[in-house]
Amino acid sequence: MLLHTVNKSPFERNTLESCLRVCEDGAGILLIEDGVYGALDNTAVADLIKKRMGNIKFYVLGPDIDARGLANQTMIEGIESVDFGGFVDLVEKHSATQSWL
Repeated sequence: MLLHTVNKSPFERNTLESCLRVCEDGAGILLIEDGVYGALDNTAVADLIKKRMGNIKFYVLGPDIDARGLANQTMIEGIESVDFGGFVDLVEKHSATQSWL
């Protein structure tokens, strides 16, 4: 199954929404760089993610959360935070990686 990486803010581009439209059940989505803003709870995008959480596994890159000063913000429950080693593990675990630019 694919690992999708999304690096654009969902508040500036529709990259995350496009990814969610084509992402198959069982896949993983890793939010990186400015894509981590999609992990914030109580936003317009949060409901889109919550609707797919039972079928898709969501991850967020913790160092990118920290770099943007978001560590004290409320994240969507169920999104797993990973470090760089966890990022590598996810790439190894999935059959291929699709980067959404």
